[in-house]
Amino acid sequence: MKEAKFYNKVEKDSVKCLLCPQNCLIREGKYGSCGVRKNVDGRLYSEIYGKISAYNFDPIEKKPLYHFHPGSKILSAGSIGCNLHCQFCQNHEISQNPKRIRRSLQNASPEELVDAAKNASGNTGISYTYNEPTVWYEYMYDIAVKASKAGLKNVMVTNGFINKSPLEELIPYMDAFSIDLKAFTDDFYKRLSFARLEPVLGNIKYIKEKGKHLEIVNLIIPTLNDDRVIFGEMVNWISGELGNDTVLHINRYYPTYKMDIPATSASLLKELYEIARQKLNYVYIGNIGGIEQGRDTRCSKCNEVVIKRDGYFINRTGIDNGKCIHCGNSVVVD
Repeated sequence: MKEAKFYNKVEKDSVKCLLCPQNCLIREGKYGSCGVRKNVDGRLYSEIYGKISAYNFDPIEKKPLYHFHPGSKILSAGSIGCNLHCQFCQNHEISQNPKRIRRSLQNASPEELVDAAKNASGNTGISYTYNEPTVWYEYMYDIAVKASKAGLKNVMVTNGFINKSPLEELIPYMDAFSIDLKAFTDDFYKRLSFARLEPVLGNIKYIKEKGKHLEIVNLIIPTLNDDRVIFGEMVNWISGELGNDTVLHINRYYPTYKMDIPATSASLLKELYEIARQKLNYVYIGNIGGIEQGRDTRCSKCNEVVIKRDGYFINRTGIDNGKCIHCGNSVVVD
């Protein structure tokens, strides 16, 4: 265990965790909402420091990041627990019941992960993913600092539900963010994720202001967050607040965990893609095959195809040092 950052002691040996907007008040011997941060003798500890549920070398497109070192691989590491409780969680085995699999975790020091990432040929850096990395903040932070010093890139795949102070301390060491914007209504967040929308939007804007690479993921669940008007409002917000070159991934939902709504149809994904393309230059459709729209990357200036994709296999012959070879427009971070 490692003593946690960002908490206050309160009366009667309770502590208030200040890591995320849940702001959990945790009594002696109890856990926060994430299930991995525990009050021991009036101090808050992370029980998962140096412990991972999995790590793999993935295509960076799997994060998904399509405009950040496309075609490279990245060491992806995850632990257990989450500060949200989405009824449709796609990684619920490791995020929603951390006590059940705690004994199966592997030990890996920050130095070991950095060395593995540094010594792998063609590897870009380290991605903090699989479960919500906010809940293993101390471990992620120590890895990211060492990785940055080693010349590696750091990528956070996150729900964006973190308080401002921890994000401010972390962001100098992060290079890219893939943020899951689950919906564009507070009601959805409260009912289906047990969270709030406003902190996520604020953090997305802050990440953009700090000049970090940002891509947004929206998982489309039929009848729950597929309202065309509200989806259009989300697209307008992204375009107006973040810029029309902001990358948006529209992903297919499949029934999982506590939700049995049928999977998102291809026709719905195509319809939302067309709505998004009215305001955003780079829109992709994910978690489904056989759809031509939202697969390849076209330059936002000359409309030439610069990256062709077939699953996670890409052909980036239209890009040179991140720029379109046809017109010189900057398209990706290389």
